[in-house]
Amino acid sequence: MLSKYIGPRYVQLLRNWVPTAATWGAVSAVGLVWATDWRLILDYVPYIRGKFKKDE
Repeated sequence: MLSKYIGPRYVQLLRNWVPTAATWGAVSAVGLVWATDWRLILDYVPYIRGKFKKDE
């Protein structure tokens, strides 16, 4: 489907770059969680949510 709009050479280049882009995306997501309030984000993860109960 994609080859109808761009040439086969560019489809192959795109296929080669997808794993690299996915890796950098995952690294960026982890970096964002690390740089921001990690507890705010991890409160939405079901398994981890129970580990950080607030004492109220």
